[in-house]
Amino acid sequence: MSTDGLIDVHAHFVTDSYVRQARAAGHDKPDGVPAWPAWSAEAHLELMDRGGIETALLSVSSPGVFFGDADAARRLAREVNEDGAAVVREHPGRFGLFASLPVPDVDGALAEIAHAFDVLGADGVVLETNTHGVYLGDARLEPVFAELARRHAVVLLHPTSPVCWEQTALGRPRPMVEFIFDTARTVTDLLFAGTLERHPDLRVIVPHCGGALPVLADRINGFMKLFMPAEPDAPDAVAQLRRLYYDLAGPAFPRQVPALLGLADPDHLLYGSDYCWTPAPAAEAHAASFSEAPAPVDGTTWRSLTATNARTLFPRLSR
Repeated sequence: MSTDGLIDVHAHFVTDSYVRQARAAGHDKPDGVPAWPAWSAEAHLELMDRGGIETALLSVSSPGVFFGDADAARRLAREVNEDGAAVVREHPGRFGLFASLPVPDVDGALAEIAHAFDVLGADGVVLETNTHGVYLGDARLEPVFAELARRHAVVLLHPTSPVCWEQTALGRPRPMVEFIFDTARTVTDLLFAGTLERHPDLRVIVPHCGGALPVLADRINGFMKLFMPAEPDAPDAVAQLRRLYYDLAGPAFPRQVPALLGLADPDHLLYGSDYCWTPAPAAEAHAASFSEAPAPVDGTTWRSLTATNARTLFPRLSR
């Protein structure tokens, strides 16, 4: 096992069937991006070998699997999870899987959690920041988070377009700005709903260097103290945010990581490529930056630091 092979916790796959179903549901230009990316395990492995990536944990990106019909979402979640698990089996040690859940269909999500972990051996689940305007702090989703916490599950959050994107995106691709703020919006919703406080066994990965959270954390904390019930042991938002994990997908260096380090501890930072939605040349340049940027901990590198953190979070990667 390489001591500095990157562990990619934010990597994506698509299948022809998934793209057909998403397009049929109106996602011809997903989140304002001009076209769907192509993906194959072979091309992904070639990129990983060029970038020194040992293992990539695959997930379905935005727009997720729920397009308005609960039964169709259950079928699509099962389909993509089975497809992802097959890739993991075919390439031992190189891939892992974050299973998709058909939220906000709670019964369907609970059934898929059981199948994903008990049958497929998934490494965790991926949840979009909202589904048709249902954010993750919504009380209807409490049974889902309770079950994930019972299983000590790793939950990868993934941004998607807010329902108001027609007015806010100004005609530009939503991943540029909207994703960053929808990440902050749903984590803030989890904080105000008390979900993270009720379920400390949840292990949550916040994407893209925390989105806007590093610069909003103190503001969120102040508002929580003002508007939540005053209690001697009232939860502190910054302390809760510090318990979360953060992947460094996107343009992490030179500005986003220093901001994130004001909020998160180095042992909670993880590497992410965002491939295949990030094109291969940009993903390779991003991987190279983890060899070039000065690490925040003496005697280590960003590659070894993030890989060690990932193996701690996912013990099977150390076997």
